[in-house]
Amino acid sequence: MIVSGSSAFWRATLALCLGSFMIFANVYITQPLLPMLAQAFEVSALEAGWTFTVTTLTLGLSLLIWGPLSDALGRRWIMLLTMGGATLVTLMLSFIEHYTAMLALRAVQGVLLAGLPAVAIAWMGDEFEREAMLVAVGLYIGGNSLGGISGRLIGGFVGDWLGWSNAFLVMTLVSLFCLVVFALLLPESRHFRPQPLKPGRMLADLGSHLRNPVLLLAYLIGGFNFFIFINQYSYITFVLSEAPYSLPASVLGMLFLTYLSGTFGSAISGKVGQKLAQPLCMALGVLILMTGTLLTLSDTLWLIIVGFLVNSFGFFFAHSSASSWVSQNARHARASASSLYLLFYYTGASCGGFYLHPFWERLGWQGVVLGSLIVLAGTLTLSLVLYRLQQTRLAAAPA
Repeated sequence: MIVSGSSAFWRATLALCLGSFMIFANVYITQPLLPMLAQAFEVSALEAGWTFTVTTLTLGLSLLIWGPLSDALGRRWIMLLTMGGATLVTLMLSFIEHYTAMLALRAVQGVLLAGLPAVAIAWMGDEFEREAMLVAVGLYIGGNSLGGISGRLIGGFVGDWLGWSNAFLVMTLVSLFCLVVFALLLPESRHFRPQPLKPGRMLADLGSHLRNPVLLLAYLIGGFNFFIFINQYSYITFVLSEAPYSLPASVLGMLFLTYLSGTFGSAISGKVGQKLAQPLCMALGVLILMTGTLLTLSDTLWLIIVGFLVNSFGFFFAHSSASSWVSQNARHARASASSLYLLFYYTGASCGGFYLHPFWERLGWQGVVLGSLIVLAGTLTLSLVLYRLQQTRLAAAPA
């Protein structure tokens, strides 16, 4: 098994972080472009948001395919092939002329982008020792946040400078670079044990994970946190693109630099999780996320930015804790268990905009904050319930 701090640990972790960076840069590239796309294709704010929503939705659903497939066929080649396909779709997006074509390609891209997230943490579970995995998961999720930042910066700056289509062209070059380095660095699997590809067995594995309250509560916490967190960014772009702020797409893209605090939050979550029960780490992350959300009620731009910095730290701290919790507590079929977590996670991202939209229509940004706090109060409660369940199980375990 790969131990923390070894050369194999750093090669594998760097490869998976680069892969994660590439995936999430592609997922989020359209987010700072939403006002520009709404104007270019003459669609509403909600319809423009579909360029993000459809990708996260198909990504989430496809995790149910790639995760179980990797349990049977192996992890590495699924990651490589799906990353290559996603890069090709990004290139195609730079040439489309109709909004329906963009939505169709973004849906296909979501299917391909699901390959690495469905498999990466399961790969770590196979190859890393427990301590190494806790550290690697935090760094890997840090790669998620850096990818999210970079995708939005590329979308914002290149879109503002050269137009939205060239933003996809630049993203193609970035993706190709990440793919080549990933292929060179990631070691071959040494401890993977394939399971026969049996659809009945796959469904049974998924069903058993869903019946396990230790996993189900983590799925709900991760899904509903993301349900709120990511869609706050979508609505704040419309707030800040209008008076009195009137920020262009390039500056809106810089708002996503607030994800850097999330990179730090996810990176330290593994260390904190070695000293504090992981359900309490999840609860702490939710409390921080609620605090940042309240800060965004200010009319002052710098306080809004501080609010999103706090949000990002809290969200990724909780997400990293929940994600590693799932992999550690799955009794079998780890990739399937991780895939279910991510299904809840990305389904949350896809549905949160629809939930928040009525709040936005009636009360503006204050309504988005109200809707957010209602859901976050629920995930905080679930985190504490999970902690109580963990303590009950520890007390019942034989000495």
